[in-house]
Amino acid sequence: MTEPVRQTRKSEFDIGGMTCAACAARIEKVLNKLPGVEATVNLTMERATIIHNEEQVTALQLSSKIEAIGYQAKLHTEAAKEEDADKHQARTILKLRFFISAILSIPLLWAMFAHFKLNVYVPELFVNPWFQLLLATPVQFIIGWPFYRSAFKSLRSGSANMDVLVSLGTSAAYFYSLKETIRYAQAGSMEHMLMPHLYFEVSVILVTLILLGKWMEALAKGHASDAIKKLMGLQAKTATVIRNGEDLQLPIEAVQLGDLIRVKPGEKIPLDGVIQEGASAVDESMLTGESIPVDKKAGDTVIGATLNKNGVLVFEVTKIGKETALAQIIRIVEEAQGSKAPIQRLADQISGVFVPIVVGISVLVFLLWFFVLDQGNFTRAFENSIA
Repeated sequence: MTEPVRQTRKSEFDIGGMTCAACAARIEKVLNKLPGVEATVNLTMERATIIHNEEQVTALQLSSKIEAIGYQAKLHTEAAKEEDADKHQARTILKLRFFISAILSIPLLWAMFAHFKLNVYVPELFVNPWFQLLLATPVQFIIGWPFYRSAFKSLRSGSANMDVLVSLGTSAAYFYSLKETIRYAQAGSMEHMLMPHLYFEVSVILVTLILLGKWMEALAKGHASDAIKKLMGLQAKTATVIRNGEDLQLPIEAVQLGDLIRVKPGEKIPLDGVIQEGASAVDESMLTGESIPVDKKAGDTVIGATLNKNGVLVFEVTKIGKETALAQIIRIVEEAQGSKAPIQRLADQISGVFVPIVVGISVLVFLLWFFVLDQGNFTRAFENSIA
């Protein structure tokens, strides 16, 4: 008795909501636990490449599994049309968040000079605790809200990403400073000697720098996909198909294997095929880099997206869709961008335990200072733990 043939296929999903390597590692871990599934998640491309047995796990089940742990998942073919607009909007919002945060952080950064013995003028308003609270609050809870949301989703799914660390660090600095501001107000004095030591600038500047990094990362991702977009732009949109002796202008998707296509001088060759009639020089530089046009005659092959220079050609289509040379080049580039180097796999493994280790070290430092090195001094222990 023969064993049934396994229906193995490769599915690609565009993943939304990933913020760090720990997110990618989390998705990989969850997917690879499923039977017959081999998953790789690339943070830079925001894409999951999954080889799975359809008899055991369908693409819909994979998508549902990803969404169950707090991320968005769309099949790559479905998401492609919306991808550019969505990513452009996300970059615009990220840039706006960064610039607002940067503007609000300038007075707080300036106020830090008041703690140093430097001949730098610091306006009295900038060191006022209530003014600092007014600047830090919108950065912490409005501009920084996505960090809290991502951290909550991560913790709810049983993991801890970098946003958990960001939320803990900035919240600790903010709420400690808030406590000191309230204590200062309750003292009922505006004497300089009673001015509290605040850390509002720590939380605000940390949020600002992280947003800067995310904005630059988003720009880099946009540039990385430009090469693929340019390759896709080489594809002709229509073709002159000869049917029943007539020339018909059809969308490239409507062309079938075996169709005869007429290409006039100056037109792009729409698909791969074999020349049946005519002779011409073909510019293949956009694909091969060869600057000199190649002479073509009946029996020679032509490649889609190349340019017919001077003669009329009639060729028979031998490859369409994903089988064309251009489609294969695009696929290779996408796979190269989506693949992981060995060092990246190591980084993913480390990221899975990085956040818990950092939080654990912070707690140990606090306990060590509070109970051993400087007993009972909460402020000193807190300062060292959040450092």
